[in-house]
Amino acid sequence: MKKLIKIVSIILIFSLLSGCGKETQSGAKEENNAQKGNTSSAAKSSLQSSSKILIAYFSRAGENYNVGVVDKGNTQIVAEMIAKKTDGTLFRIETAEDYPESYSRCEDVAKKEQSDNARPKLKADVENFDEYDTVYIGYPIWWGDMPMAVYSFIESHDFSGKKILPFCTNEGSGLANTVESIKKECPKAEVLQGLSIRGQTAQKSEKDAEEAVDKWLEK
Repeated sequence: MKKLIKIVSIILIFSLLSGCGKETQSGAKEENNAQKGNTSSAAKSSLQSSSKILIAYFSRAGENYNVGVVDKGNTQIVAEMIAKKTDGTLFRIETAEDYPESYSRCEDVAKKEQSDNARPKLKADVENFDEYDTVYIGYPIWWGDMPMAVYSFIESHDFSGKKILPFCTNEGSGLANTVESIKKECPKAEVLQGLSIRGQTAQKSEKDAEEAVDKWLEK
Protein backbone atom coordinates (compact mmCIF):
# COMPACT_ATOMS: atom_id res chain seq x y z
CA MET A 1 0.00 0.00 0.00
CA LYS A 2 2.83 2.39 0.93
CA LYS A 3 4.53 1.49 -2.34
CA LEU A 4 1.33 2.35 -4.32
CA ILE A 5 0.99 5.73 -2.53
CA LYS A 6 4.62 6.51 -3.32
CA ILE A 7 4.10 5.75 -7.04
CA VAL A 8 0.98 7.97 -7.19
CA SER A 9 2.84 10.82 -5.47
CA ILE A 10 5.68 10.60 -8.00
CA ILE A 11 3.20 10.73 -10.91
CA LEU A 12 1.46 13.80 -9.46
CA ILE A 13 4.76 15.65 -8.93
CA PHE A 14 5.87 14.86 -12.49
CA SER A 15 2.53 16.15 -13.88
CA LEU A 16 2.78 19.42 -11.99
CA LEU A 17 6.34 20.01 -13.19
CA SER A 18 5.35 19.31 -16.81
CA GLY A 19 2.43 21.75 -16.57
CA CYS A 20 4.68 24.51 -15.28
CA GLY A 21 7.10 23.93 -18.12
CA LYS A 22 4.35 24.26 -20.76
CA GLU A 23 3.05 27.49 -19.22
CA THR A 24 6.51 29.03 -19.22
CA GLN A 25 7.09 28.08 -22.86
CA SER A 26 3.69 29.47 -23.88
CA GLY A 27 4.34 32.73 -22.07
CA ALA A 28 7.72 33.10 -23.75
CA LYS A 29 6.14 32.42 -27.15
CA GLU A 30 3.49 35.12 -26.59
CA GLU A 31 6.17 37.57 -25.47
CA ASN A 32 8.23 36.85 -28.60
CA ASN A 33 5.16 37.38 -30.80
CA ALA A 34 4.47 40.71 -29.09
CA GLN A 35 8.07 41.79 -29.68
CA LYS A 36 7.81 40.81 -33.37
CA GLY A 37 4.59 42.83 -33.65
CA ASN A 38 6.24 45.87 -32.14
CA THR A 39 9.21 45.55 -34.49
CA SER A 40 6.91 45.30 -37.51
CA SER A 41 4.98 48.42 -36.46
CA ALA A 42 8.20 50.35 -35.91
CA ALA A 43 9.49 49.34 -39.34
CA LYS A 44 6.21 50.39 -40.95
CA SER A 45 6.33 53.79 -39.23
CA SER A 46 9.92 54.23 -40.35
CA LEU A 47 8.98 53.51 -43.96
CA GLN A 48 6.06 55.93 -43.85
CA SER A 49 8.19 58.76 -42.50
CA SER A 50 11.10 58.14 -44.89
CA SER A 51 9.44 60.10 -47.71
CA LYS A 52 7.39 63.29 -47.49
CA ILE A 53 4.50 63.21 -49.96
CA LEU A 54 2.56 66.04 -51.58
CA ILE A 55 -0.65 65.57 -53.58
CA ALA A 56 -1.13 68.72 -55.67
CA TYR A 57 -4.27 68.71 -57.80
CA PHE A 58 -6.47 70.94 -59.92
CA SER A 59 -10.18 70.13 -59.86
CA ARG A 60 -13.36 71.98 -60.70
CA ALA A 61 -16.84 71.53 -59.23
CA GLY A 62 -20.04 72.88 -60.83
CA GLU A 63 -21.28 71.57 -64.18
CA ASN A 64 -18.92 68.92 -65.56
CA TYR A 65 -18.96 66.94 -68.78
CA ASN A 66 -20.89 63.66 -68.57
CA VAL A 67 -21.50 63.83 -64.80
CA GLY A 68 -23.75 66.88 -64.46
CA VAL A 69 -23.50 69.44 -61.66
CA VAL A 70 -21.26 68.20 -58.84
CA ASP A 71 -20.23 69.60 -55.47
CA LYS A 72 -16.77 68.05 -55.69
CA GLY A 73 -14.67 67.79 -58.85
CA ASN A 74 -13.70 64.40 -60.29
CA THR A 75 -9.98 64.88 -59.74
CA GLN A 76 -10.47 66.03 -56.16
CA ILE A 77 -12.21 62.75 -55.34
CA VAL A 78 -9.23 60.76 -56.62
CA ALA A 79 -6.72 63.08 -54.93
CA GLU A 80 -8.41 62.55 -51.56
CA MET A 81 -8.26 58.78 -52.05
CA ILE A 82 -4.53 58.97 -52.74
CA ALA A 83 -3.96 61.21 -49.70
CA LYS A 84 -5.82 58.79 -47.45
CA LYS A 85 -3.80 55.81 -48.67
CA THR A 86 -0.37 57.51 -48.66
CA ASP A 87 -0.79 59.84 -45.69
CA GLY A 88 0.32 62.64 -48.01
CA THR A 89 -0.42 66.37 -47.80
CA LEU A 90 -3.19 67.69 -50.05
CA PHE A 91 -2.79 70.96 -51.92
CA ARG A 92 -5.46 72.29 -54.26
CA ILE A 93 -4.24 74.29 -57.26
CA GLU A 94 -6.70 77.17 -57.64
CA THR A 95 -6.71 80.14 -59.98
CA ALA A 96 -6.99 83.65 -58.56
CA GLU A 97 -10.05 84.12 -60.76
CA ASP A 98 -12.58 81.29 -60.53
CA TYR A 99 -13.77 79.51 -63.64
CA PRO A 100 -17.49 79.80 -64.50
CA GLU A 101 -19.72 77.08 -63.04
CA SER A 102 -21.45 76.63 -66.40
CA TYR A 103 -19.66 73.98 -68.46
CA SER A 104 -20.04 75.82 -71.77
CA ARG A 105 -18.77 79.13 -70.34
CA CYS A 106 -15.87 77.38 -68.61
CA GLU A 107 -15.09 75.69 -71.91
CA ASP A 108 -14.79 79.07 -73.63
CA VAL A 109 -12.42 80.44 -70.99
CA ALA A 110 -10.26 77.32 -70.83
CA LYS A 111 -9.98 77.00 -74.60
CA LYS A 112 -8.82 80.62 -74.89
CA GLU A 113 -6.21 80.03 -72.17
CA GLN A 114 -4.98 76.99 -74.03
CA SER A 115 -4.90 78.85 -77.35
CA ASP A 116 -2.92 81.70 -75.75
CA ASN A 117 -0.63 79.28 -73.87
CA ALA A 118 -1.58 81.32 -70.81
CA ARG A 119 -0.32 80.87 -67.26
CA PRO A 120 -3.20 81.88 -64.97
CA LYS A 121 -2.29 83.44 -61.64
CA LEU A 122 -2.84 81.09 -58.68
CA LYS A 123 -4.53 81.87 -55.36
CA ALA A 124 -1.89 80.31 -53.16
CA ASP A 125 1.33 78.33 -53.12
CA VAL A 126 2.59 75.25 -51.27
CA GLU A 127 4.45 75.90 -48.04
CA ASN A 128 7.91 74.31 -47.76
CA PHE A 129 7.75 72.73 -51.22
CA ASP A 130 11.44 71.79 -51.10
CA GLU A 131 10.80 69.39 -48.21
CA TYR A 132 8.70 67.03 -50.34
CA ASP A 133 10.42 64.06 -51.98
CA THR A 134 7.42 62.73 -53.90
CA VAL A 135 4.79 64.84 -55.66
CA TYR A 136 1.54 63.49 -57.08
CA ILE A 137 0.13 65.90 -59.66
CA GLY A 138 -3.57 65.55 -60.50
CA TYR A 139 -5.72 67.23 -63.15
CA PRO A 140 -8.64 66.74 -65.52
CA ILE A 141 -7.86 66.41 -69.21
CA TRP A 142 -9.09 69.51 -71.01
CA TRP A 143 -8.96 69.14 -74.79
CA GLY A 144 -6.02 66.76 -74.77
CA ASP A 145 -3.93 68.64 -72.23
CA MET A 146 -3.62 69.71 -68.60
CA PRO A 147 -5.44 72.89 -67.58
CA MET A 148 -3.10 75.87 -67.95
CA ALA A 149 -3.26 76.41 -64.19
CA VAL A 150 -1.32 73.17 -63.72
CA TYR A 151 1.44 74.55 -65.91
CA SER A 152 1.45 77.66 -63.71
CA PHE A 153 2.00 75.43 -60.67
CA ILE A 154 4.68 73.23 -62.25
CA GLU A 155 6.69 76.13 -63.67
CA SER A 156 6.76 77.95 -60.34
CA HIS A 157 8.72 75.15 -58.61
CA ASP A 158 11.98 73.28 -58.95
CA PHE A 159 11.27 69.53 -59.19
CA SER A 160 14.94 68.50 -59.44
CA GLY A 161 15.55 65.18 -57.68
CA LYS A 162 11.87 64.62 -56.89
CA LYS A 163 9.60 61.78 -57.98
CA ILE A 164 6.47 62.87 -59.85
CA LEU A 165 3.39 60.67 -60.21
CA PRO A 166 0.76 62.12 -62.57
CA PHE A 167 -2.91 61.19 -62.31
CA CYS A 168 -5.89 62.46 -64.24
CA THR A 169 -9.63 62.17 -64.77
CA ASN A 170 -11.11 62.16 -68.25
CA GLU A 171 -13.91 60.69 -70.33
CA GLY A 172 -11.91 58.55 -72.74
CA SER A 173 -8.70 60.37 -73.64
CA GLY A 174 -6.58 58.69 -70.97
CA LEU A 175 -3.48 60.64 -69.95
CA ALA A 176 -3.19 62.03 -73.52
CA ASN A 177 0.34 63.50 -73.87
CA THR A 178 0.44 65.00 -70.39
CA VAL A 179 3.14 62.68 -69.01
CA GLU A 180 5.46 63.74 -71.81
CA SER A 181 4.60 67.39 -71.11
CA ILE A 182 5.50 66.98 -67.44
CA LYS A 183 8.78 65.28 -68.34
CA LYS A 184 9.59 68.21 -70.62
CA GLU A 185 8.77 70.76 -67.90
CA CYS A 186 10.66 68.82 -65.21
CA PRO A 187 13.72 67.28 -66.91
CA LYS A 188 15.59 66.74 -63.63
CA ALA A 189 12.72 64.88 -61.94
CA GLU A 190 11.86 61.18 -62.12
CA VAL A 191 8.40 61.00 -63.71
CA LEU A 192 6.76 57.65 -62.97
CA GLN A 193 3.82 55.84 -64.54
CA GLY A 194 0.59 57.83 -64.47
CA LEU A 195 -2.98 56.91 -63.54
CA SER A 196 -6.06 57.62 -65.65
CA ILE A 197 -9.60 57.33 -64.23
CA ARG A 198 -12.85 58.26 -65.90
CA GLY A 199 -14.74 61.11 -64.28
CA GLN A 200 -17.90 59.01 -64.21
CA THR A 201 -16.06 56.30 -62.27
CA ALA A 202 -14.78 58.79 -59.70
CA GLN A 203 -18.25 60.30 -59.20
CA LYS A 204 -20.47 57.21 -59.43
CA SER A 205 -18.38 54.14 -58.58
CA GLU A 206 -16.17 54.76 -55.55
CA LYS A 207 -15.25 51.07 -55.22
CA ASP A 208 -13.94 50.83 -58.80
CA ALA A 209 -12.03 54.09 -58.42
CA GLU A 210 -10.40 52.90 -55.19
CA GLU A 211 -9.42 49.60 -56.78
CA ALA A 212 -7.74 51.48 -59.65
CA VAL A 213 -5.88 53.72 -57.19
CA ASP A 214 -4.78 50.72 -55.10
CA LYS A 215 -3.40 48.83 -58.10
CA TRP A 216 -1.53 51.92 -59.26
CA LEU A 217 -0.02 52.60 -55.83
CA GLU A 218 1.10 48.98 -55.51
CA LYS A 219 3.25 49.41 -58.62
